[in-house]
Amino acid sequence: MSKVSVLVVDDATFIRDLIKKGLRSHFPGIRIEDAVNGRKAQQMLDRDSFDLVLCDWEMPEMSGLELLTWCRAQEKLKTTPFIMVTSRGDKENVVQAIQSGVSDFIGKPFSNEQLTTKVRKALGRAGKLDALAASAPARPTNTGMANDSLAALTGGKAEVVKPASAPVVSPAPGFAAPLAQPGAAKPTAANGGRGQGQLRLPSGTLACVIKALSLKEGLLVVKRGETLPQVLESAVLDLEQGEGGEVARLNGYLHAVAALEPKPDSEWLQLTFRFVDRDPQKLDYLSRLIARGTAQRHFVPGA
Repeated sequence: MSKVSVLVVDDATFIRDLIKKGLRSHFPGIRIEDAVNGRKAQQMLDRDSFDLVLCDWEMPEMSGLELLTWCRAQEKLKTTPFIMVTSRGDKENVVQAIQSGVSDFIGKPFSNEQLTTKVRKALGRAGKLDALAASAPARPTNTGMANDSLAALTGGKAEVVKPASAPVVSPAPGFAAPLAQPGAAKPTAANGGRGQGQLRLPSGTLACVIKALSLKEGLLVVKRGETLPQVLESAVLDLEQGEGGEVARLNGYLHAVAALEPKPDSEWLQLTFRFVDRDPQKLDYLSRLIARGTAQRHFVPGA
């Protein structure tokens, strides 16, 4: 029986690696190829056969929606399962993708379980589940780890490290002063709603203060909860700009987690959020936010 073949399309290397690692850990023997954008994926789909396409929406050269539209116009790809992996969950975008023939959605950030469940469902509908099961030996799929994204990247071997106490960190060299965010929520901070956004993790959404911002990463402050954010956990940072309320969804992962206050029971955490998008539009958006400057550079917890 031939192997099940999957094409992963995303301009972010981190996301491609996360998906590939997650699928291989659950379905050993599955054949996975990847493409950095829709144009490259189009070329691969033209010359090879795939049982499933997992595709980002926003990419340079050719977007996920454009690739989906092209696929549905090709006779051999009309019924190929096509899952959009995206942080764009607005009703208008969902309707547009459904009208173009999308099979399903996976929202960013996603857990390993969400990813594999959607893949099983899509391949089951396509009659490929037997081939998928034949390639995967029977074994527990639950890693027992709180963070599925970390488990996917490390094969379930990494330890979950709780943040140790650390001094308050000033913005690193090369960072601009952080942006102002009208109307965002919600940490108690000195300047009301300025310099704030939302951080979406697989375990839930956290209001955050943006302490510093560069084209590479952002320094975020969040209030400590029952579940601690984990290093290497994938996430989406939602930022709102302008009177029109335009929301930018920036994909990335947590590069570092530390206590904001110099004590072991610190109520606030400082997160280094590393961006993975290489879309010129998002880089331009970040540049404009950095140029605006201001906000919560000297954030004081509870002030």
